[in-house]
Amino acid sequence: MTATTADDDHDHSRRRFLVAATSVVGGAGLVAAAVPFVSYMEPSARARAAGAPIQVDISKLEPGQLITVQWRSRPIWVLHRTKDQLKVLPTLDSECKDPKSAEPQQLAVCQNGNRSERPEHFVAVAICTHLGCIPTYRPTIAPQDLGPSWKGGFFCPCHGSRYDLAGRVFQGSPAPLNLPVPPYYYVSDTVLRIGETGNGKDQNWHPQTW
Repeated sequence: MTATTADDDHDHSRRRFLVAATSVVGGAGLVAAAVPFVSYMEPSARARAAGAPIQVDISKLEPGQLITVQWRSRPIWVLHRTKDQLKVLPTLDSECKDPKSAEPQQLAVCQNGNRSERPEHFVAVAICTHLGCIPTYRPTIAPQDLGPSWKGGFFCPCHGSRYDLAGRVFQGSPAPLNLPVPPYYYVSDTVLRIGETGNGKDQNWHPQTW
């Protein structure tokens, strides 16, 4: 049996204090480390708003210019079509798979030759209806790679699907349907609200394919 001295008792008490203090500090460190981790797991404001309607200022959108915004985590095009671009659209009806937009790839307000609420502005989901690639905006007439019959439109580089500047898919393209047109309306002449119609409805609308 080992004798215990006063010094031993002091050392033992000191060790217990250090262990307890270290545990407290370590626990505090874990809590501090957990705070940013918990915050990281919480959905961001942007993520929470991903399905909500968005407003887009089009006041500086020049004729022929296209911008891309995001709604429901999808790229959305807003194109300011020129007068010449609009004039071309009726001449392409015979080349399109669905020239009259009979398939439900848009709401009734955009089921027209321009596939838009107002002729000059085209709003569409920028996702090819074939396999989900993102087409490119090709406004130049008769570029060498697209041929002499090209009058401007959207071209999907993945598998060669072609669309006109109303998002109507051309015959011979692997894509089966026109580009989707999301619900939207004009808050004013210079602001679009994308993701719902003017009566606050159709937020849950979705096309046959996007």
